Amino acid sequence: MPGISKSPWIIHYDASSCNGCDIETLACLTPIYDVERLGVINTGNPKHADIFLVTGAVNQQSQAVIRNIYHQLPEPKVVVAVGICAASGGIFRDCYNISGGVDSVIPVDVYVPGCAARPEAIIDGVVKALAVLEEKHRDMRAMANSLDQTLFLEADKSDAPEILALQKIAYQSEAELYGDASLPAMHQTLQELEEDFERVPDRVTALANGEHAAGDGHSQSARIVFLKAVVNGKIIGSVRGFALGETAYLRRMIVHPYFRRRGIGRRLLKEIEKAFPNVQRFEAKTGHQSKRNLFQLTKGGYQVFRTEPFTPNINWVYLQKDRAPAPAEAKGVK
Repeated sequence: MPGISKSPWIIHYDASSCNGCDIETLACLTPIYDVERLGVINTGNPKHADIFLVTGAVNQQSQAVIRNIYHQLPEPKVVVAVGICAASGGIFRDCYNISGGVDSVIPVDVYVPGCAARPEAIIDGVVKALAVLEEKHRDMRAMANSLDQTLFLEADKSDAPEILALQKIAYQSEAELYGDASLPAMHQTLQELEEDFERVPDRVTALANGEHAAGDGHSQSARIVFLKAVVNGKIIGSVRGFALGETAYLRRMIVHPYFRRRGIGRRLLKEIEKAFPNVQRFEAKTGHQSKRNLFQLTKGGYQVFRTEPFTPNINWVYLQKDRAPAPAEAKGVK
């Protein structure tokens, strides 16, 4: 963290401003203010940036771009909304194509008021962003040091917002892998996820195809089971599944990118299998290029039994595993 605090890298995006705040942002790089002498670098690659600086009100065209840039920034990251338009939509907030400020599409950590925001205020906002970044780094280090105390618990409806945010972060790497953002997990809404906590699947294809099927009188135990991996009160992993007949269908096993390769996914897989003690078979699915998921599942005893095209770029791979028979009781020796 000391290196980042002394040389924060920033990516700047103009959502749809009058260019007033953009000019003032660029003025921070001129010889009068010269923030580069303080180590601040304006980069064009979101994967190299620590701070996402946005100017202007958000319109329908810029929403997808802002989300895309935000999800490509590595964790932890900080978002700074510069100017009144970025903060609330400003004088344009009632326009037909304006959705509001930056916080209408992504979470914002620091607000810099002004119309236009002065360079001094923008620099002060970056300084405050560094304090937020340091705090996030401390939290993530604390969680990393507490992984041996990870709790694997059943999630409830109140966990839906945190699980959905984690899902969008975790699946961003999948979308980049395929160059295709049409993955259903990337487009699920909070309302849909909350409904899934109460939904009773009524056929195998319901969840296998990413559809939502209404219940048909199944018992409470037939509902979708959500599990979460929790460290220091934060959800860093999740998986869900449901049982139909003698088969349990496991879906969307996700782990925060910062905590991958630490055994969280392997443990989630074991825990969700334990949640269905009466089934004889488990089925999971993933994308054909998702080597990390395929490795995790095959190492857990799953085998590919069919593939199915989803888009021109993505094929679903279905894997299955039979439940291991219970060990026979040792016979007594006379």
